[in-house]
Amino acid sequence: MQRPPYGLTRELPGTTWEDAVERTIAALKTEGFGILTRIDVHDVMKAKLDANLGRKYVILGACNPPLAWQALQGEPWSGLLLPCNVVVTETGDGAAVSIASPKAMFSVVDNPGVAPLAAEAEQRLTRVLEKI
Repeated sequence: MQRPPYGLTRELPGTTWEDAVERTIAALKTEGFGILTRIDVHDVMKAKLDANLGRKYVILGACNPPLAWQALQGEPWSGLLLPCNVVVTETGDGAAVSIASPKAMFSVVDNPGVAPLAAEAEQRLTRVLEKI
């Protein structure tokens, strides 16, 4: 599976999709992130378009409230970049988890005051991938 340049990715060969989702949510909690939204893309595409994505695919909207609060204080429109999207998808031999890179997402913000927050969020999310 190709890794996106704007995301952090970990492949989990031999892991079921369901287990990957559970492990991802648990690892996010250890770094202070909760899940605000959950979109089962496979089911949505089937229901809305009668299309079969061919694999399980979920988007989790993860949020770390203290970091989000600081970002919103430093850059009021940073809510456009929140929450942080986490994708868990089936692969041919297991599952993969990709997390939107906060550094990449916040690179569009012309405010150096939020750069340290994006760096901290990226460090936390990198640890999440290491834990799953």
